[in-house]
Amino acid sequence: MFTRFFRRPTINFVIRTLFYFVVILALVYLYSYSGVGEGHFIYNEF
Repeated sequence: MFTRFFRRPTINFVIRTLFYFVVILALVYLYSYSGVGEGHFIYNEF
């Protein structure tokens, strides 16, 4: 029953779109922790 449901092109497209959107959000969220564009701690006082 579920396999026929997920084989529908519209449902498949929506699920893939949501999956990729969540992956991109996770990457952006993790990128914010990397500190790119921020000064290192030792340089913050200068």
